[in-house]
Amino acid sequence: MAKKPKTIKMISKRFKTTKSGKVLKRKAGQNHLNAKECGKVTRQKRNDVNLGTASAKNIKKLLK
Repeated sequence: MAKKPKTIKMISKRFKTTKSGKVLKRKAGQNHLNAKECGKVTRQKRNDVNLGTASAKNIKKLLK
């Protein structure tokens, strides 16, 4: 019987899947040097990004 592949922990910490199957990731550049950003950019960084279908398929495979 084939073993279930191990979950890659790096991927599980950076991505999450929604109930409908979409893969979300955090926007880059949120840690520091944000004081010089305008308010619009700061607000936009709070939202998660939906990945495209091709990369989402690969991420889901690594999360199993």
